[in-house]
Amino acid sequence: MKTSEFFNGRQRSSEAVCLFAVVVLVLAAAVSVRAQSGSFSPYQGESDGVSAGGKWMVFRSEDKMTGAKKVRLELLSDNYLSEDPDYKPRIELMCTNGKYTYTDFNPGIRLGPPNRPGFWGQPQMEVMVRVDDTRSNHGWNWIRGRFLSVDKGTTRELIGAHVFKIEIRGRKGPEIAEFSPAGLDLARVKQTCDLTPKKPSKN
Repeated sequence: MKTSEFFNGRQRSSEAVCLFAVVVLVLAAAVSVRAQSGSFSPYQGESDGVSAGGKWMVFRSEDKMTGAKKVRLELLSDNYLSEDPDYKPRIELMCTNGKYTYTDFNPGIRLGPPNRPGFWGQPQMEVMVRVDDTRSNHGWNWIRGRFLSVDKGTTRELIGAHVFKIEIRGRKGPEIAEFSPAGLDLARVKQTCDLTPKKPSKN
């Protein structure tokens, strides 16, 4: 009798473990699907993200003090950089009241030090950019060792490209972030940002 109770207890314990494992897997799958669909608001005050075409997501918000309508277009990279295997580099294109404002590149890792001055003496990092089959070098403003400010010309090349890659200097040496920007709804970008694509040009 005691032996039977022992095995029944073990069976119930095993079933409970299996049930717990199934619940964890289902929850993990739900979180993964939600993250991939972008149906969450990563920044406070933004509406849920929706597809802007291809791999782009669009988020909307309103400035509480001015009432300005803001739109943020986000594109995640296809790969991870060496220092953080859990955070993909991303490009964020910001627009306010139907006009383009700025574009930031967030590599998700600490950048190497700036290596050139800008026109006003601001710290910059020289990067190599590939747009489809064209490569060029650019000096982008270096912001607190975490972000690079992408120039408007490169932003216009990006939104019309199929292949887009950025080579930066990280703490461990050169790193390349690879993006697939094709599929973006360019009519939406024109309407919300007054921005149009252009063909890449070498420096």
